[in-house]
Amino acid sequence: MVVLNKIYTRTGDAGETALGNGTRVAKHSQRVTAYGTVDELNATIGLARLHAQGDMAAAFARIQNDLFDLGADLCRPEMERDHEAEYTPLRIVPAQVDRLEAEIDAMNAKLQPLRSFILPGGSALAAHLHLCRTVARRAERETVALSTIEGVNESAVKYLNRLSDWFFVAGRIANNDGADDILWVPGGNR
Repeated sequence: MVVLNKIYTRTGDAGETALGNGTRVAKHSQRVTAYGTVDELNATIGLARLHAQGDMAAAFARIQNDLFDLGADLCRPEMERDHEAEYTPLRIVPAQVDRLEAEIDAMNAKLQPLRSFILPGGSALAAHLHLCRTVARRAERETVALSTIEGVNESAVKYLNRLSDWFFVAGRIANNDGADDILWVPGGNR
């Protein structure tokens, strides 16, 4: 259980922060950059939720919770030593990736195939979902960059990859099931 009774601690004043295993690292380390971008994505989803209702709002709530799981996963290095931890570290699991895939398939079944790339926009919700998609892609890039220098849970990378796809398809759903998508017209302004 997390208990936050004091918000500032002054322990980061010298430019370092503690990871989930207690190790102190620079705030600009790749691991902190990766989970910090996941946190930014979560905040971006909070903005999208202002425009969502029903099933979409419920899906956002699930995804935001998953992103806290993902942040916990990324802030805890040394996966190979998880069995030695005093408590089992929280990791993204394949079932979370599978759920995203099932939701993408269900949403995509309602849509006509695209005949052009689409421009971000349309409804307010769709515009926010496209912003979520691009921040998810950045979180994925930062996490992949981390994986080139330290161990990363492969399900974490897969989750971010599927999540950006989820936002793309959800953006189409938010645009009247794709009917109000704004299509790219190649060379349209030449």
